[in-house]
Amino acid sequence: MSDDTDTPEIDDGKIAVEPLGRALGDRYLTYALSTIMHRALPDARDGLKPVHRRILFAMRGLKLDPKGSFRKCAKIVGEVMGNYHPHGDQAIYDALVRLAQDFAVRYPLVDGQGNFGNIDGDNAAAQRYTEARLTEAAEALMVGLNENAVDFRDNYDGSESEPVVLPAAFPNLLANGSSGIAVGMATNIPPHNIEELCNASLHLIKFPNAGDEKLMDFVQGPDFPTGGIIIEPRATIKEAYRTGRGSMRVRARWQVEELGRGQWQIVVTEMPYQVQKGKLIERIADLINAKKVPLLGDIRDESAEDIRLILEPRSRTVDPMVLMESLFKNTDLENRFSMNMNVLIDGRTPQVCSLKDVLRAFLDHRRDVLLRRSRFRLDKIEARLEVLSGYIIAYLNLDRVIEIIRYEDQPKAVLMAEFELTDVQAEAILNMRLRNLRKLEEMELRQERDNLLAEKADLEALVGSGDLQWGRISDELRDARKKFGSRAPGGARRTGFEDAPEIEDVSFESMIEREPLTVVCSKMGWIRAMKGHIDLDSELKFKDGDGPGFILHAETTDRLLMFASNGRMFTLSAAQLPGGRGMGEPVRLMVDMPNEAEPIALFVHVPGGKLLVASTAGDGFILQENEAIAQKRAGKQVLNVREGVRARVCRPVQGDHVAVVGENRKVLVFPTESLPELARGKGVRLQKYKDGGLNDAITFDLNDGLSWLDPAGRTRTVEDLADWMGPRAAAGRMAPRGFPKDNRFN
Repeated sequence: MSDDTDTPEIDDGKIAVEPLGRALGDRYLTYALSTIMHRALPDARDGLKPVHRRILFAMRGLKLDPKGSFRKCAKIVGEVMGNYHPHGDQAIYDALVRLAQDFAVRYPLVDGQGNFGNIDGDNAAAQRYTEARLTEAAEALMVGLNENAVDFRDNYDGSESEPVVLPAAFPNLLANGSSGIAVGMATNIPPHNIEELCNASLHLIKFPNAGDEKLMDFVQGPDFPTGGIIIEPRATIKEAYRTGRGSMRVRARWQVEELGRGQWQIVVTEMPYQVQKGKLIERIADLINAKKVPLLGDIRDESAEDIRLILEPRSRTVDPMVLMESLFKNTDLENRFSMNMNVLIDGRTPQVCSLKDVLRAFLDHRRDVLLRRSRFRLDKIEARLEVLSGYIIAYLNLDRVIEIIRYEDQPKAVLMAEFELTDVQAEAILNMRLRNLRKLEEMELRQERDNLLAEKADLEALVGSGDLQWGRISDELRDARKKFGSRAPGGARRTGFEDAPEIEDVSFESMIEREPLTVVCSKMGWIRAMKGHIDLDSELKFKDGDGPGFILHAETTDRLLMFASNGRMFTLSAAQLPGGRGMGEPVRLMVDMPNEAEPIALFVHVPGGKLLVASTAGDGFILQENEAIAQKRAGKQVLNVREGVRARVCRPVQGDHVAVVGENRKVLVFPTESLPELARGKGVRLQKYKDGGLNDAITFDLNDGLSWLDPAGRTRTVEDLADWMGPRAAAGRMAPRGFPKDNRFN
């Protein structure tokens, strides 16, 4: 087979033979271009994709004017699909529905009647149940279609014609935005305020060399239909509009509502763009159940026509700003809108445009529309003047004209020959109604001719003067601004701007209300947190076959460290522990502790504290508590243990000496400074053994002596420890008389 550079070969069966790679490449390129130009990217001139353009044009053909009657959406979809858009009816209906949703489109182009979905994320009703008509904004996009304002092309089967682009009286691309995914490229343009866009366009007409920086004085930024607040720095927004790419953070609008007696609640009144309220509520409810937003007590939806989302704090002492920052961090009450102004220039070339590029493309299109409409009107005036001239000749020779019509066999030819009339003039005279043959009609005809001549002169001057053209376009933009701007219903800016708050990152601990807890963990690893500080010697209930393991006092703001026999340290949040009414939950549901490992220590993390960790092999070291904090469920390996060896000791360092006891009941005391401080490792030898291994270790102050509890609960202390003092890694001597039989320091 020939290489990719060969031309296709034609065999005797008239079958083209070409390399597979080139054949696939050509066909994929054709598909990609079709997707880019006819489906995914909007036209910079009218801001529409073909499906939206065809929907509006079909509705115009059905005479669904803003002040007219509604028609079933099924009828509209059928008209679009049958005449202009040979694709699935559901895709067409989805596009129609979006044009009618005031929470999705800043200036809806379709006026819907019935269920067209809502901001909760519910879908629209079936097309057989809903009705629609055009809005005034859609009508403004199509003004001039009957005046040759734009090119038309044949539809898919050649039976109808459709506009290539709409005239567009306002910058619809930026006004309503657009989004789409093509092959190898995508677009995502936010909606904007029409008044700001018209002001920027007027400035660009007056100062064609104005830069994006100056235009940003008029276009503040996106104006989302759902409102919200943009908190991105101004410099970042300007850079996005200069390059055509960027992103900006959008937050919900909220306020504190006082309820009296010190009680209050937060009311969310505006949502970020494209956030479904129903899913947002579900997400926040899940966070409440998982105790990931401990400052929030409850959420409920009191929305009717307006959004009213109620957030109840867990306590009236909660800081509203801290509560909202935690929700902004963990939910879609704040999201990021990524802007990518990738559009079709002149309907053919994909290009990432700046703000100026998009406005320039719109203005150039408006100038082309103005010239085409002016020339169309000039042709109409020329045709009418020709007819009027014939009428005037007929009135000046009325009796002779009547005589010719009554008695001549070929009156048209005689009229043309005798009065030097054109074919059009003669035909118009012959088609004149008898009721028009009155003397006053001549004066009216002359007045109409004079008016048309004056209009013709104005149009010829307009076509020949660029200044007059831009002046007319400016007047049209002012009309659009008046009709859809801030003084019109719904035209005021909805999205506000605020500086980024100073509380950027809210730690989980700062959100928790400080309350006392008693943490209980059983031998089998069932953990719970009981409210308040109860007596640590209290009798507690456990599951059958289980018993007490650890019990300690803590607070909801504390972090707990759990040291396992495999040498890993796990971190738990006291506020997220299950309540104390039941038996708790297995700790292995909260951390990834292997089944063969078991907890050997549980205590409250003390920032800056130190821990003594040791294994059954008699190895250990000093560990900084800050180094032991784990950010993941899998914990953090701190003490390395080989096969057959287990971690045995994890105690806080509270003295200048270490006491170690082995399974052989020998005790060794040596200075704490003999142990290294490590973040992770095996450590150094604490005590030497011939048989068995390490059983327990503790730190204490030598001046206070070594103490333990006897079986009767009395404290016994040995102050003279000279017999047990020795260098680290020595064998030690037998424990003092009265030392506990379990070989453990209490």
